[in-house]
Amino acid sequence: MVWAMIIGVLLLMVAPVMWLKPSPRQRRIAPLRNAAAKAGVKVKLETPPLHGIGTAMPGYRWSYPVESPGPRFLLVRDSDASNALKPFLAGWRWRIEPLRALPDDAREPLEALLMRLPQDALVVESSEHGITLWWWESQGAERFLTYVADFRRLRDALAGHADRPPATRAFGEREGAIPPKPDL
Repeated sequence: MVWAMIIGVLLLMVAPVMWLKPSPRQRRIAPLRNAAAKAGVKVKLETPPLHGIGTAMPGYRWSYPVESPGPRFLLVRDSDASNALKPFLAGWRWRIEPLRALPDDAREPLEALLMRLPQDALVVESSEHGITLWWWESQGAERFLTYVADFRRLRDALAGHADRPPATRAFGEREGAIPPKPDL
């Protein structure tokens, strides 16, 4: 009986330590996220822009320069998209299409990326702040780093092509005119 109590106490002491041990998935993802951070990619767990998914999903963001915001668009993989959405490329549909056509130097890297992204990459989103890849992190750091240069090329090609004009002018004001100072 004493031995059973000793074993029980030891198990109670070891159990919390076992909970702190990282899972195989956590051990695989840590180097991936570290490599992404070293490459200048921001990684966050947030709710993705998909209908019916309320859980957090990893988003990998390549930021646009503050002075050169990018266009707004959202591409969804066919497996998670409605058939009512407009097709873009084999396997991808527009959920939000850009207001203006993408420049040719951006369209080519976007198409190349979409063709080689893993099957768990569900969304490619661009906002005025950056391009975000929403995926379930199925690949390792080495494979992920093969996408980094292509995403940078795409980001650089889209930078400065925001959907909204950079500054508004008052009605009736000439373009390039200096606005009058308000009376104080």
